[in-house]
Amino acid sequence: MVKKVQSVEPLIAQLGNGWLKTYKLDYKLEQESLNTEIDRALNDYASKNGGEGGNRPDAKLLLQDKNLCKYPVLVEYKGYKDKLVKVDTDGKVANKTAKNQPDYKTINSYAVNGAVHYANAILHYTSYTEIIAIGMTGYKDDIGNLKYDIGVYYVSKSNFGMGQKIDDYDDFSFLKKNSFDKFIEKVKQLKLTQSEIEKLREAREQEIKASLVKINNDIYQNEKGLSERDRVYLVAASIIATLGVPGKVEALEKADLKSSKEEGNRDGDIILRKINAFLNEKKLPKEKKDLIFRTLQNTLTTDNINKAKNGESQLKRVFTKIIDDLGIYYKIGLSTDFTGKLFNEMYSWLGFSQDKLNDVVLTPSYVATLLARLARVNMDSYVWDFATGSAGLLVASMNEMLKDAKEKIKSPDKLAVKSAEIKANQILGLEILSEVYMLAILNMILMGDGSSNIINKDSLIEFDGKYGFGRKGKFPANAFVLNPPYSAPGNGMIFVEKALSMMNKGFAAIIIQNSAGSGKAKEYNKSILKHSTLIASIKMPIDLFLGKSSVQTYVYVFRVGEAHQKDDIVKFIDFSNDGYSRTNRKKARVNLRDIDHAKDRYNELVNLVRFGKSKLCFLSEKDYYEGHIDPGNGADWNQTAPVDIRPTLDDLKKTVGDYLAWEVARLLRNQQVGDERLGK
Repeated sequence: MVKKVQSVEPLIAQLGNGWLKTYKLDYKLEQESLNTEIDRALNDYASKNGGEGGNRPDAKLLLQDKNLCKYPVLVEYKGYKDKLVKVDTDGKVANKTAKNQPDYKTINSYAVNGAVHYANAILHYTSYTEIIAIGMTGYKDDIGNLKYDIGVYYVSKSNFGMGQKIDDYDDFSFLKKNSFDKFIEKVKQLKLTQSEIEKLREAREQEIKASLVKINNDIYQNEKGLSERDRVYLVAASIIATLGVPGKVEALEKADLKSSKEEGNRDGDIILRKINAFLNEKKLPKEKKDLIFRTLQNTLTTDNINKAKNGESQLKRVFTKIIDDLGIYYKIGLSTDFTGKLFNEMYSWLGFSQDKLNDVVLTPSYVATLLARLARVNMDSYVWDFATGSAGLLVASMNEMLKDAKEKIKSPDKLAVKSAEIKANQILGLEILSEVYMLAILNMILMGDGSSNIINKDSLIEFDGKYGFGRKGKFPANAFVLNPPYSAPGNGMIFVEKALSMMNKGFAAIIIQNSAGSGKAKEYNKSILKHSTLIASIKMPIDLFLGKSSVQTYVYVFRVGEAHQKDDIVKFIDFSNDGYSRTNRKKARVNLRDIDHAKDRYNELVNLVRFGKSKLCFLSEKDYYEGHIDPGNGADWNQTAPVDIRPTLDDLKKTVGDYLAWEVARLLRNQQVGDERLGK
């Protein structure tokens, strides 16, 4: 019978806490309070056993560096050998199962995993964005000596809450007052590679989708009387109210909602006051602020949603669900089309067939990035979108602009100024549908606020090419990105013609139904070619919008400001095989898989459009064809590489060779038959 190993956790805790006491640090044990904000976060977050809150780190501290920045430090002790940390195949703390669900068994069993779990509670529910998670475990060797291991990890907004190992340590002396500043300097030097960032982002995006499905399902089934529009506005209102502005506007917490009947102090009134304070602090133009406020007010002040039942209003209940399920994702600053995912999930529940919202199909984030790159977006671009939806294409463009700025500007001060300029003045989007417009506003607020020039107007009738808010004068657009509603005239090419005619120079990339280039938009196309040059026509995968639309789409790329000449070369590219496999199974963990160098193929596509045939790698020569279009036609944009049916010398050699081989085989068979008849 195997003897059960006795945990030495009490000894490990005594050793670790003894160090903290020796260093004269103000540490708190698991039952003690650190501060109200952190205590509440630990209590509200799902426990490491998967239950309803009640997280209690073995020790916790709140330390301050020389810059007066405060860092929560959370310590978890274990008492067994090899129970320090469990990592995944990428070396990251493995707190998720293969299905992207919390792995509570691992979180509960390993010291570092538990500490990182606690750190995410603070990231989710407090204003702290940088946390130190420490795990320590140990055992007794064969002669009774206590052995121990320590793991020290940095959990932050910048690493999406996943955690990064800081260094190896033999004790906790790095927390001492005279050592902590040097320790924080080391923490600040931690960097993620672009590849690591992409992997972490993809993992978090899968979690976002699962959370959105869960919350929408919950509201749809359990919260009666809320229309789909109400749901959109409640999510927007809840998120804005809980963002806060450090040092100026405190984030709204669940406990702040009292479900009171008192006029002016109902839950909806409290949320509206917090939204008003946030919008004021963000210095949004008054017209835009008033529009957002009025739109949300109509939903938040209705009697039914504020009426308390069993001491709790429906509004508080919905607010709590939203914050519990989604809070972590928008607080860690994902550079993603968050509200686009929200939009797709919410409207996937609707069974409407005649509502014009049914014509709104949002662009996958990787395709949005493709369009931004094809439009040659950089830090000096001025990008606009005439049917912006949830602003996913503008989010992708902003990401490319900020990335380019980080690569080119080495002064932190100058980079901060340029980043603010990009967000405030270098993007513009138009959206006519009010509920979708609110999602675009929310998306840009979550991105650090590029919402300044998201305009609730009809781009075809009401827009005059000028800034919507703030800066006066004409928006100097030099990049255009678009995924138009295909029910619009010319399958949406009417938007392209309008936008490009208002630009003097630059590039444009649009994704549109294939019939727009083969006859349905002839007149618009001919008009476009009078002032812009078609430089590429790209056939996209038929299942690109699987689950939303089954139409064949093309991406058209233009150089703006130069009329298309009949001798201009157009690059026709068949990108039907983009390297991704797509499914539309609701219970599938991942519906998009990279099965054949998808990311490399998208990079290759951008290079092919920019530099030509020399960049062929994964695509074959059959997929790439340089040809011409007739500027007076408008229906010849979807060409494929011609098949040459003329026989070549190699064809002749092969035919002759095949014939000679057949003739020799026939002669040999005849000779064999003759020999058999002669009895040889």
